Amino acid sequence: MKKRTLIVLMAVASLTASAQYKSQVWSPDNGDGTYTNPVINADYSDPDVCVGASGEDYYMTASSFQCTPGLPILHSRDLVNWEIINYALKDRLYDGDCKLIDHYNTVQHGNGVWAPSIRFHNGEYYIYWGDPDHGVYMVKTSDPAGEWSKPLCVIRGEGYIDTTPLWDDDGRCYLVNGWANSRAKYASVLTVREMSADGTHAIGQPVIVFDGNGTENRTCEGPKFYKRDGWYWIMCPAGGVPGGFQLAMRSRSPYGPYEHKIVLQQGKTDINGPHQGGWVHTKYGEDWFLHFQDKEAYGRVVHLNPVDWTTGWPVMGKKGEPVTKYQKPKSSGNTIVNPAESDEFNAPVIGKQWQWQANYDEKFGVPTAFGTMRIYTYKLPQDAKNLWLVPNMLLQKTPADEFTATAKLRFTSKADGQMGGIIMMGLDYQALVVRRVGREFQLVVLTCNQADKGKTQQEEVVATLKPTAEDAIDYKPGIHEDIYLRVTVSNAEAGVPHGGKPMVSFAWSQNGKKFKACGGQYAMKQGKWIGAKFGFVAVENNPKVDRGWIEADWIRITK
Repeated sequence: MKKRTLIVLMAVASLTASAQYKSQVWSPDNGDGTYTNPVINADYSDPDVCVGASGEDYYMTASSFQCTPGLPILHSRDLVNWEIINYALKDRLYDGDCKLIDHYNTVQHGNGVWAPSIRFHNGEYYIYWGDPDHGVYMVKTSDPAGEWSKPLCVIRGEGYIDTTPLWDDDGRCYLVNGWANSRAKYASVLTVREMSADGTHAIGQPVIVFDGNGTENRTCEGPKFYKRDGWYWIMCPAGGVPGGFQLAMRSRSPYGPYEHKIVLQQGKTDINGPHQGGWVHTKYGEDWFLHFQDKEAYGRVVHLNPVDWTTGWPVMGKKGEPVTKYQKPKSSGNTIVNPAESDEFNAPVIGKQWQWQANYDEKFGVPTAFGTMRIYTYKLPQDAKNLWLVPNMLLQKTPADEFTATAKLRFTSKADGQMGGIIMMGLDYQALVVRRVGREFQLVVLTCNQADKGKTQQEEVVATLKPTAEDAIDYKPGIHEDIYLRVTVSNAEAGVPHGGKPMVSFAWSQNGKKFKACGGQYAMKQGKWIGAKFGFVAVENNPKVDRGWIEADWIRITK
């Protein structure tokens, strides 16, 4: 393991390096004044964006569902190069007046934070989102990279999703939202209501301003609210998630009636379902739209398209069809930077690319003073058939269509049956773990199809390993395995934005040089409303023994 004697200096160096992180597997900036979509080839579902106070900075957030930390904050100077700078929700969903902390202590796949909006108003940044089981919430700050307020519940109830505020010229505030059919038992309608001027509570009743039922505009949701040249604009997706399109609608009143047009659709391109995102008008007089494309197992990745208002409507992309390569927006920024992926675990804080599967508990794991990240074994219920409800997986989003993630780690075991390693997590999952059996370790491939349905995981033992170290003391001794584990994602149709078939395979090494393939190839599968995620898992099934742990030295993402 790495040794670290100057923690503060190392942390500063690590944070400085992460600010300039450039991906080896996907960077959209071509270096010649053009960019290639997607600008973020990772699952930042339902993205929204606003222009910051300076006019030179852009801030993005996205759905984070049950994962913590939640509500990622990304920053860019040119709408092409993005980095993760913060989370508006730290370790728990939610605190403040929301009283829901215990609810999210257990894994709630697909619940939690849905389709947030981010806005700058009167010197403060606001994020609103809908939790379909509990209501509409808001946080705010004067500095997106700093501390955000405690969550405030502005409307309580079930079914509310995809909320966006609009502060009008006269100071009045309105809120638009969609409805979750799974909770409300109706959908494909958008409603607008008036809020208090400070946006903290509703003062008016909702009014249906658009109804997509029985039309091509079914599944209209994810609305974003704007005002331009005296018109109230609602921009929203419709027609379904993977195959839908983007609508723009306008009215002279926030309560409608609204006329509408399709302003972005797949057309003759291979970019399916281009929709749901945020429009920005830059200080340079340009207009841009950031939105997602559903790439199934990879999740919903972020695209950038120009917007042309010359017809009085926001025609997006090239004549209403998404672009693949295009001239970059005018800006003062020219630094190529991407969201962090690899991690040397040198900083005394968890890297911003990582999330847990539920409210964070410090017994899940913590950074160490030794240049490692420690993840303790989670005690599975005796009747657990698979890993679907394990909260302490430390995971990140897939960063490209094809990549390899290699981790150097030590697994320390205090008792039989404890295991730890790497995992590709989704509705189906695959993992490569080291498991203690007596005084030895087994290297095991775990696979589970339909984990969300409670199916039993399958095991394949691929090697038996002697411990690389043993504790000499008699008091609760542990045995250790130093090993390199690797997961590779390949695509049978690499380069095809939609319809590709990502496959997962594993390999291992005891010296970090010669790797042995193990298991076979497994189809990568998305999670509940999110793409597949990869990272670390550590579990056991004996509630009476002391925990074991993974000590992750580093993980490196390469082609």
